[in-house]
Amino acid sequence: METRICKSTGRKISLLGFGCMRLPKPDPDKQDIDTELGERMIDYAYRHGVNYFDTAYPYHEGKSELFIGRALEKYPRESFNLADKMPGWLLHSRQDGERIFAEQLKKCRVEYFDFYLCHALSTEADFIRAYEQTGVLDYLRGEKQAGRIRNLGFSFHGTPPELEKILRHNDWDFTQLQLNYLDWDAQDAKTQYRILADHGIPCVVMEPVRGGALNTLCEESLRVLKTAEPNRSAASWAIRFAASQPNVLTVLSGMSTSEQVRDNIDTMTGFQPLAPADYDVLKRALRVYLRTGSIPCTGCRYCMDCPSGVDIPKVFAIYNQCAAEGRLPVSFGEDSAAEENRELFRKAYDALPEKNRAGHCVDCKKCMQHCPQKIRIPSRMREIAAMTAAR
Repeated sequence: METRICKSTGRKISLLGFGCMRLPKPDPDKQDIDTELGERMIDYAYRHGVNYFDTAYPYHEGKSELFIGRALEKYPRESFNLADKMPGWLLHSRQDGERIFAEQLKKCRVEYFDFYLCHALSTEADFIRAYEQTGVLDYLRGEKQAGRIRNLGFSFHGTPPELEKILRHNDWDFTQLQLNYLDWDAQDAKTQYRILADHGIPCVVMEPVRGGALNTLCEESLRVLKTAEPNRSAASWAIRFAASQPNVLTVLSGMSTSEQVRDNIDTMTGFQPLAPADYDVLKRALRVYLRTGSIPCTGCRYCMDCPSGVDIPKVFAIYNQCAAEGRLPVSFGEDSAAEENRELFRKAYDALPEKNRAGHCVDCKKCMQHCPQKIRIPSRMREIAAMTAAR
């Protein structure tokens, strides 16, 4: 397993990190974890050199921390790095931060966190409200001095200017960015990455495969990648893109199956950074994929629960799957192929319970306050509802 050195501690960190937001589930409609399969996946990753595991307070509705605590307790504590996050949206006082941090240590069955983050920041104003005005930042600094936090950082979903502002508020040890070959330009991840490099702050990568979207892509894009490397998965291309950046400390992958674990470990064992010709291949595949008009949803579920009952991630997943397969009802003429696409789309969409469909959106915009991708969710819901209403 390829490793990078953590500058603040000198410890070797596996270039592949195990993200615990998308653990295997026995029921795809619930957030319960298949603990038996999940533990086998953790054990396999650990045996093959993965030593960075990332969880958070809301993952799997609070079950992720409990799971990873049980899965890792059999191993020597100094043999793995555990990352957890403070949910800033729940902070109203220093006492809130103290209570949540103590709860997390207990759930994860550890006495300290190797990496600890202020979770999902997007603006300086959010940071000041949640962490400075409440005194929680001072509390976290104290926990670092006490040794219960070894590295203090934050995860970020905003613009480069806001990133610069937040960096000025603390002597950060690392920052976690959404970085992949789509968002390199689409969300200006390249500038965010360069800001961290200029400040000498290591980058931890999240969403390298963009919630799985860069593994499924569309048929023509997948053909571009397979022509260049017949034996390499589309996900492997995405993982290698992120890992090829020299200021990246580790690349987190939210793995849901044993096959994904093995594929990612194969990618990071004897790691080969992308060559100039590889970047050209990715550019060609991406140009084709962008023509499908997919919605940039990663399935993180931060937008949930919807007050009106719309299952936003599932609606977008159905839409994107149909977009990738070229069967969106974008034309309502008499063409037989268009008619077939309409019926295929409706069949996929109608499998969603009626109460969870796009037409129930009331444009309250609550979801948009939490969407890291800044998707205009209500307007996209109206588009999808209109597609399904045209009979």
